[in-house]
Amino acid sequence: MNVTQPVVRARWCDIDRIADLVTEALSPTALGAWLVPDEQRRPTILAAVARIWTEHALLFGDAFLLPDGTAATVWFHRYRPIPPPARYADRLADACGEHRDRFLQFDQALAARRPTEAHNHLALLAAPGPAGSGRAAAVLAGAQRRMDTLSLPTYAEVSTDADLDLLQQHGYTHRDAFPVGCHTTTHAMWRLPPYWTGRSSRNSHSPVHRPLVLSHNNPSIRWALH
Repeated sequence: MNVTQPVVRARWCDIDRIADLVTEALSPTALGAWLVPDEQRRPTILAAVARIWTEHALLFGDAFLLPDGTAATVWFHRYRPIPPPARYADRLADACGEHRDRFLQFDQALAARRPTEAHNHLALLAAPGPAGSGRAAAVLAGAQRRMDTLSLPTYAEVSTDADLDLLQQHGYTHRDAFPVGCHTTTHAMWRLPPYWTGRSSRNSHSPVHRPLVLSHNNPSIRWALH
């Protein structure tokens, strides 16, 4: 697949499709298993939480799909602090039940390491299917071009070595790493827009706390909450 393939901006009617993509990609990963150990309930819970955050992104950011609907990215425009989703605690409890605390723990870990300066946040990248299909590269390249027109750095968290490699190929640099559960490491990534040459890509408020540790290869998926 040609990685220059354009993307289309998602609309409200695309939320369920994006949630399905996230669920399909995240369910078999170590992160998905840690968030929802119950394998039978995992798809339903992940889809419900993905739906909450995709809805929120359409209010405070953007979401993009490949034209055939096989891959998606979800972004937040973090020019200033963003409020949590409406009735977030109640909706999360309804969606997750006894697994709610794991989502909140992950949420807090991500928020503690997020850059303080204005940026665009790649919160979800979901491209289920064979790693060699090129869908992850295509949807990221198309969405990244849209983000670069906004003249701000972009930030992401990834939890698989495949996604780490993909983001590095698209100009992201590694800035932090932290464990999630017992078997997953999340990596914080930072990218300056092409015309910000000469400026530092490291945020003094977010130093690297731990050495880089790669996780096992998994389908392309990243998950980043508020």
